[in-house]
Amino acid sequence: MAQADLLITNASQLLTLAGGPQRGDQLGSLSVIEEGAVAIAGSGIIEVGASGDLSQRYKPERIIDASGRVVLPGFVDPHTHLIWAGDRAAEFEMRLSGMSYMQIMAAGGGIRATVHATRKTSLEDLKAQARPRMRMMLAHGTTTAETKTGYGLQTETELRMLRAIMQLDDEGPLELAPTFLGAHAIPPEYDGKEDDYVTLLCDEMLPEVKMQWKSIGGDRDLPFVDVFCEEGAFSLEQTRRILESALALGFPLKIHADEFKGLGGTGLAVELGAASADHLVHTPKQDILALGRSNTVAVALPCTPFGLAETSYTPAAAFLEAGAVLALASDLNPGTAWCESMQFVLALACRYMHLTPAQAIAAATINAAAAIRREDRIGSLEPGKQADLIILSVADYRHLGYRFGGNLVDTVIKRGEIAIEGGQETWTSRRSKS
Repeated sequence: MAQADLLITNASQLLTLAGGPQRGDQLGSLSVIEEGAVAIAGSGIIEVGASGDLSQRYKPERIIDASGRVVLPGFVDPHTHLIWAGDRAAEFEMRLSGMSYMQIMAAGGGIRATVHATRKTSLEDLKAQARPRMRMMLAHGTTTAETKTGYGLQTETELRMLRAIMQLDDEGPLELAPTFLGAHAIPPEYDGKEDDYVTLLCDEMLPEVKMQWKSIGGDRDLPFVDVFCEEGAFSLEQTRRILESALALGFPLKIHADEFKGLGGTGLAVELGAASADHLVHTPKQDILALGRSNTVAVALPCTPFGLAETSYTPAAAFLEAGAVLALASDLNPGTAWCESMQFVLALACRYMHLTPAQAIAAATINAAAAIRREDRIGSLEPGKQADLIILSVADYRHLGYRFGGNLVDTVIKRGEIAIEGGQETWTSRRSKS
C-alpha cells in the first residue's frame, strides 16, 4: 500500500472543482464525487477519488472519516483590506442618518480616518490587530486571502503595511497574497495637489517598494499594484499613469472600478492585462464585453453594497453572458464591509446577484484563485495541488448560500496540516516552531 500522511474518507459530497477557472455559463461545475476521498502527503494532494478505492490503496498516518459531511477546497478571498488600525463604528451611524459614503469621505471620514489611525500604529500593533480577523476568516473556511495596503498613503506607512502582511503570511496558517494600494485615496496633505500625489506614487513609492521587496517579501513574486479608479479618488487618466508605471517596473496589476460610476477602469484593466477588476457594480456594457473576451477576472464584492444599504449589486448575469470569469470576495475593511466570513458572501451572492450555490462556490474557490493568479496551486482538489480544504458540518453543499449568519465549517486543513478541527484551533504557527 502507498503511504499518505492523511486520508479523508466517506465525504457525502467531495467537491473537487477540477478543470480550472470557469467562464460564463460553465460557472458552477463542482465535479462532485459522492462518498469521496482525498489522500494527502506533506503539503500536497496526491490522489482524489472514491473512498473504497483510496482506502484500499493508501496506508495513512491519520484518517478523517467525513461521513455525512461535505469536503471542498478552502475559500479564496481575492479582495480584502485586512491590515488597519482602529474602527469606524461612528460612521455607521452617520450612514444611517443619511450621509453617503462619498460625503463621509469628503468630511474627513472614511478611508482618511483609517489612514490617520494607521499612520500612528506600529508594525507589531498592526499585526496584533489583524490576527483576530485572520483567525475569524480561517474559522469560516478562508485558507488564502489577498490583502492590500492603502491606509498609509505615504511611503513609510505603506511599506510598514507590506511588512505586516508578509510577516503575518510567514506566521500562517492563513496564506496572504499582497497588494500595494498606495492609490487608495488622496491623502489630506495633497488636497488640491492630486497630480503631485500621483507623481509621488509613480516616481518614489513604486520604485521604493520594488527596491525593498526582497527584504520584505524574500523570494516571493512582486505584489500586485491596485488603484481605486472612482470619482473622489483617482481619475481614469491618473489611474492609467499609475498602472503603466507599475507595469513598467514589473508589477502585476489589479483595479477597483465601477463601484459608484463607470469611468472606464474595467476597460483599462483589460487593456493592461490586469489580474482582476473588482467591484463592477456600474460597469458599461462595452467594458463587460471586453472583460468577457479577456483573462481579467471580474471580482464581485456583495458585502460592500450590503454594508452601505445600497440596492445595486454586480450584475452577475451580464458578466456570465459575456463569458467572463466571475469571482467573489469579502472586501473586508473597517468602513463598509467588516465581514470575515466568505460563507456570508456566498449567501449575499445567491440572494442579490442571483447565483446558485454551486456558482457561488466556484466563484469563491477556483475563480477566486484565478483572481490572484494562484489557480495552478489552490482553489480545487486535484493531485499536485496544495492541500487546502474544508470539511462542513452538513451533508449537502447547497446549505452554503441557503444558510447564513452561522458557521458550517467544522475542519480546516491548510497545506496538509489541520488548522481547525471541531471548531477548535489546532495550528502551531511557523513562528512558534522556529
